[in-house]
Amino acid sequence: MAETENRNTHKVYEKDKIGEVQIADEVVAIIAGLAATEVDGVDSMAGNITNELVGKLGMKNLSKGVKVEVTEEHVSVDLSLNIKYGFSIPEVCEKVQDKVKSAIENMTGLTVLDVNIKIAGVSMEESR
Repeated sequence: MAETENRNTHKVYEKDKIGEVQIADEVVAIIAGLAATEVDGVDSMAGNITNELVGKLGMKNLSKGVKVEVTEEHVSVDLSLNIKYGFSIPEVCEKVQDKVKSAIENMTGLTVLDVNIKIAGVSMEESR
């Protein structure tokens, strides 16, 4: 449990007789990263290896390219993405913003103030 003591956590639920629920900032970042990579047109998180390797290496890599700032009951998210060539950047970004916002709000109960996206690169889609 020493590892969790060094993490930033946010209390989202407290009840006198049962206990409290705390969510680490890293968990919010992982939720945002997973939601973003599910959107069609997003190749990967910037600074991250390909999605196939991320699954093999573990969950900690899923928070790369994601910065979250949690205050009280509000969340601000910054994402760095690699977009697939041929996709409309504004359309993909709007879908990512909606998906990340709804995923965080549904899973944590926190309110997302903003989802800022930085396009770090464009990658060619593999031919199949």
